[in-house]
Amino acid sequence: MNITLRVWRQRNSDDTGQMQTYQVTDVSPDMSFLEMLDVLNENLTISGEDPIAFDSDCREGICGMCGLVINGLAHGPKERVTTCQLHMRSFSDGDVIDVEPWRAEPFTVIKDLIVDRGAFDRIIQAGGFITAPTGTAPDAHAAPVPKVDADAAFDAATCIGCGACVAACPNGSASLFVAAKVTHLGLLPQGQPERHSRALDMVAQADLEGFGGCTQIGECTAACPKGIQIDLISRLNRDVLGALAHRG
Repeated sequence: MNITLRVWRQRNSDDTGQMQTYQVTDVSPDMSFLEMLDVLNENLTISGEDPIAFDSDCREGICGMCGLVINGLAHGPKERVTTCQLHMRSFSDGDVIDVEPWRAEPFTVIKDLIVDRGAFDRIIQAGGFITAPTGTAPDAHAAPVPKVDADAAFDAATCIGCGACVAACPNGSASLFVAAKVTHLGLLPQGQPERHSRALDMVAQADLEGFGGCTQIGECTAACPKGIQIDLISRLNRDVLGALAHRG
C-alpha cells in the first residue's frame, strides 16, 4: 500500500503549527497505525529531518497513552479500537489520511501529535480515590458486593483515560471520563465514605481545568474505545445533586 499522510507538525506550545504532507510506500496492511508512523519516522531520521512526535506505551489498547485524530475521528475509523490497535488494512491503497492531535483547550499541544493530558491526573487527584488504609490485602470476599453492582463498576473501570471523549465532544467536555471514575468507586462499598465529596470535587476540578459542560450529544461514547456508556453521566449528575442536597 502507498499512503499519503497529512500530519500536524508543531514545534512547541507557542508554535502555530501546520499540516505537512508525507508519502509512505510499501505499507503492509498488517502494520498497526503506529508501526506505520515508526517507518515514516525512520525514513525522516535517515534523511536528517525531525521525526514526528507522538505518544505510545503499551500498544495493546490498555494504557490510554496513544491518541490521534485520524480523518477527523478520535482513534480513527474503527469502533472501540485505540490508535495502537488500528491496522492499516482499515485503509485503502492510495488513501490520503489526515493525522492531528487531540483538540481541546485543556489539552495543550506539547509537540506535533503529543498533548498534555495532565488535567486528567489533576481530576483524579481531586477525588478519584478511596481512603481505605494500606496494609495487608483483605480477603477477596471480605466486603460482599451485589453482582450487578460489581459488573457495572467493572464496566466503568475499563475507562483508560485516553481523552478521546474530550477530543470528540464539540464542547470539549470531560463528563464521560469523570462519570466513569465517579461511578466505578461510587458503586463499591469501599467508595462510599467519599461518595459525595468525590462527585463535587472531581466536577469542580474539571470545570477549573477548562473542560466544557455536557450537552448530551453522545459523540463521547461513540469515540470511546472501551464503550463507556453515556448513562453514566446521568449517574454522575444524580451523585452531584445528591451531594448538594446532603450538604444543604
